Amino acid sequence: MASLDSISLFSNCGAGDIGFARAGFRFKVLAEIDERRLEVALLNHGDASGVAGDLRQTWRKVVATYREQCGSVRPTLLSACPPCQGMSSARSSRGLESDAAAGSRDTRNLLVEVVAEVAREVRPRVVVVENVPAFLSRLVIDPASRQAVSAAALLIRLLQTDYRVFPFLTDLADYGIPQRRVRSFLTFIRRDEPAIKVLERADVVPYPLPPAQDAASNRKTLREALADLGAKPLDAMTPATARDETNPMHAVPVWGNSRQYRMVAAIPSGSGGRAWESSQCEKCGQVDVGPEDAVCPMCAAPLLRPVVKEEDGSYRLVKGFRTSSYTRMSPDTPAATITTASGHVGSDLTIHPFENRLLSPFECAYLQTFPDDFDWGEALEQWGTTFVRAIIGEAVPPKFTELHGRTLINLLEGKISELAHETDARVLKAEKRLNRLAGNYSTSVVGAIQCSQSTPPLDDMDRVLMETERLSQGLPCSVQAPRGNTGQRLPGPGVTPQTRTILG
Repeated sequence: MASLDSISLFSNCGAGDIGFARAGFRFKVLAEIDERRLEVALLNHGDASGVAGDLRQTWRKVVATYREQCGSVRPTLLSACPPCQGMSSARSSRGLESDAAAGSRDTRNLLVEVVAEVAREVRPRVVVVENVPAFLSRLVIDPASRQAVSAAALLIRLLQTDYRVFPFLTDLADYGIPQRRVRSFLTFIRRDEPAIKVLERADVVPYPLPPAQDAASNRKTLREALADLGAKPLDAMTPATARDETNPMHAVPVWGNSRQYRMVAAIPSGSGGRAWESSQCEKCGQVDVGPEDAVCPMCAAPLLRPVVKEEDGSYRLVKGFRTSSYTRMSPDTPAATITTASGHVGSDLTIHPFENRLLSPFECAYLQTFPDDFDWGEALEQWGTTFVRAIIGEAVPPKFTELHGRTLINLLEGKISELAHETDARVLKAEKRLNRLAGNYSTSVVGAIQCSQSTPPLDDMDRVLMETERLSQGLPCSVQAPRGNTGQRLPGPGVTPQTRTILG
């Protein structure tokens, strides 16, 4: 292949693009609003130039910078990961998913327009966009038509003349990422690319199949991942026990002999248990209590549960977050989703499965599949642990982007590797979510997608996705079409290529 020159938008620390680079793409431009993140990204992409600032103002500079390096050569890949905070279900202030006016209040939800602007200028052969599942269905107001559309549907409309789009929704744990991480992808391929015909002839889409036939067998448990990493045991009791002096990235907040520490210590090691269920009284030991009790029935002291003291001196359990806060991660499943809040105990699943502490940035980076040689520069010393945890939590796992990148390169060379069938559950779920609120869309925006009745029930699918987004106990993608002898997905019972129309 003559050129694999590429551009990255919303690059964060460059971790996701490392996977594409390992597959063979060469990034010439990285663009990121945060100069600190961009500095880290450039340390790991030595041949790239950086463009800092808000892409709504700097996208033309991105185009100019690319052309300064590559002239008229079209990039092979444009990768983009627009900010997802405005769509995350962790943000209650964003309103209902179907409330387009609320969705438009966060202008980050319309940053896909920047992706379209750059794509139309430089005409990459492939565009890959990654985001949270709500990217496919969270409504915003289209600035041009004033119609209610999802950000994904808006981007599809903006690029539909020149590109064919392939949506995908998957738990990355199916690909050996040692955490539950449900993410949506849109892969756009130019309509004049021979790869389109290759995909159509084989009834496949440009996404890799999980390495093993049974996706569940690819799932690496947290126990296995931590054993492979072999990090030094830590404890949040004291500064000395909460850090590894030989590894600055392997350190956790110090809790001392606080109530928080004692609550966590009371959760049995390796149990995946919750402080909410604790029957431990610090004065009386184990006592017989109900699920809503906040105090010991014998001495009236607060139990080792998350409680609040009222003005009248009584205690009650903290409201909310009962499925995720003050809960040890289960060691025998993939880790919970690594988020920007990995340094806090009060909302997300962040507690070590065995030790009395949170996961360290070192462990979080490993669970996000950062490579061992990732160059952090002086990020930890200059900008602190909170900054480092944030960029780790927002990264796209490079293990998956490498698999996806190799798939794309093979496809552009006319080769069919192990690709997902167009009736794969991951494809059908993406299409269904994209069209969940299709009654509010113009058909010219999203095109016609008609799914067979044999696809996964919508209510069950959404329940799983929303639970995972909220960092509770996520479920695997359990509905999959069978494979043929070639390893490709085959249509499930009652599903034929004629029962549905792919986005086009």
